[in-house]
Amino acid sequence: MNLNDYPLWTALITPLTPGLQVDYPSLKKLLIEQDEAGNGLLILGSTGEALNLCLDDRERIVNFVLEQKLKSPLMIGVGGHELNSQIKWIEWLETKNIDAYLMVTPIYAKPGDEGQYQWFKNLMDRVTKPVMLYNVPGRAAKELSYKAVSKLKDHPNFWSIKEASGCAKKMSAYLKACGHKKVYCGDDGLMPEFSSAGACGLISVASNVWPKATNLYTKKCLDKSFSDHNLWSTAANSLFTASNPIPAKAIICAEKRIAHDTLMPPLTQDDLQNKEYLMQQNNLINQWYQNNK
Repeated sequence: MNLNDYPLWTALITPLTPGLQVDYPSLKKLLIEQDEAGNGLLILGSTGEALNLCLDDRERIVNFVLEQKLKSPLMIGVGGHELNSQIKWIEWLETKNIDAYLMVTPIYAKPGDEGQYQWFKNLMDRVTKPVMLYNVPGRAAKELSYKAVSKLKDHPNFWSIKEASGCAKKMSAYLKACGHKKVYCGDDGLMPEFSSAGACGLISVASNVWPKATNLYTKKCLDKSFSDHNLWSTAANSLFTASNPIPAKAIICAEKRIAHDTLMPPLTQDDLQNKEYLMQQNNLINQWYQNNK
């Protein structure tokens, strides 16, 4: 499977029951939606509340997804900041038929250039699948090091970067640092700007809510036929009016595509202040898709 054939990857939410168990029937519905839309699947990224799930739950989720025998490629998130636990996680994942890894800058510790290089190299040396490095300073409190990227770019498992700092100039700098390999936009509303600067695709939150519409949006951005910037930027930003994935789960649950809008603590739907505005944006994107498909 050629991962580059998938310009859009959905950072899939993890539906939960009110008792904080994984809601597998709802998860199956979401997986089928994404597969039918032709989107790549990123499981247990930060959108999936992965850091709040125990290892047993994460393993069960991966096994469940693989049991569905989908056409979509499967990328698995590797996060946290405790090395041995991440090594155990990837050693288990290496026994599974997955397609790629997303490795995020270690949270909280704020490692420098050499610390990041050693961290990523240690993990990348232990896997046999392509690796996407993830720059998300808003959550990690530290940017992905350009120097570390430059030293890692020739690693046999280096595939790409997800750039989610919100700055197209930084994306261009990562593109240069990685030897003009693949850089994906990590901010839905910035895809038009990022694609013009050289991004090859999108790692998306919005495609949880609008799987087919976001696929079309991504392709239009890449072929330079997209023009509805304000509409999509406003709608995409509405999904961050509370901490991700609170708004996304609220919309999907309201449409009865998942049974519950439950989140893993410390996240809660009580932090969502304006659900009516969120649903208005949802209606606008659904209408856009009907007019453009």
